[in-house]
Amino acid sequence: MMKTKGYIIVGGGYAAMFYAHRLIKNNKSFVVFYDGERGASQVSAGIINPVVLKKFTTFWKAAEQISALEETLEEMKQYTKESFLIKAPIHRIFHDEQEKKLWLKKYDENPKLKHFLSPNFSYIEGVENPFGTGMVEHSARLDVNNFFHSMLGYLQEQGCLIQEKFIYDRLDMKQSVYDGIRFKNILFAEGIKVRENPYFNDLDIRSNKGHHINIKLSKAVDSSLTIKKKHFLFSNEQEFCYYGGTYDRENTNEGIDEKAVSQLEQGLSEFYKHDYELLSAHYGFRPTVKDRRPLVGRHRYYDNMFIFNGLGARGILNGNYFSELLYQNIEHNVPLPEEVGVYRFNANNQS
Repeated sequence: MMKTKGYIIVGGGYAAMFYAHRLIKNNKSFVVFYDGERGASQVSAGIINPVVLKKFTTFWKAAEQISALEETLEEMKQYTKESFLIKAPIHRIFHDEQEKKLWLKKYDENPKLKHFLSPNFSYIEGVENPFGTGMVEHSARLDVNNFFHSMLGYLQEQGCLIQEKFIYDRLDMKQSVYDGIRFKNILFAEGIKVRENPYFNDLDIRSNKGHHINIKLSKAVDSSLTIKKKHFLFSNEQEFCYYGGTYDRENTNEGIDEKAVSQLEQGLSEFYKHDYELLSAHYGFRPTVKDRRPLVGRHRYYDNMFIFNGLGARGILNGNYFSELLYQNIEHNVPLPEEVGVYRFNANNQS
């Protein structure tokens, strides 16, 4: 017997989960196809950060994205019964006095940054920070493992999760049918797997390989903080620490790169001078776009086919914020910002 759903979502990362939340919130029928393979979202640090910490700048719609995420996580708590927000603010270790002066200069001169850069510096025990640290206001972390475990568990309980690989050849767009499921809309939120998708494999989505390591420290650091110098260091509930992640736009090979692991160990040694045990290394491929804004919207030819991809290193903030805009576009025909148009890099095609 043919089943009828409002949506099919293909994917299991941040884009898919945040869009699924919109459908739960609005009582829409849907199924999610997710084969269980861990992608960039599942191995991410879960950093929620409104500031670019190399140059002490902010980014497009940062304040709106932070506010929207806090609201969404409260809504998710109502049906998952879990709190995913970890209030462990980022403390950026300064390299020298000049960085401290630049931080204060940006605080004084940029009204948007005044909201995020604390003018009060502090020192952290257990790590080398002779010039102190600056705290990023409204920064935090997502409990990544709990987020995906709880969201996928809820979807499974509700009969909304199909744990198998989506086979493109079985999709009949003329009839809007896939494997006995008739759908009103289909959304591809596959991350870097979009390269295998015959409907969207012409889009310029680039992989950015990231590594992180799990380590056990001989001398603990403050678990209420997220420490940042070259990379992020923070304590996990599993009694080990996360340190990462790297960025590599050239290497598209599967597997752990020893060069990346060495880069992480070198970065850690610059401020953590005690012994530690390297427990494991992990990697993922972030889907990125050259202008660092996601690709969100409708297929060029199929009115009920959509893509939500290219979230990059800000998968949590981008995933949540643009899932709402995409929902309003699909359900109420509210135009999406031109800045995230699917075909914006082709002047002859409109998204």
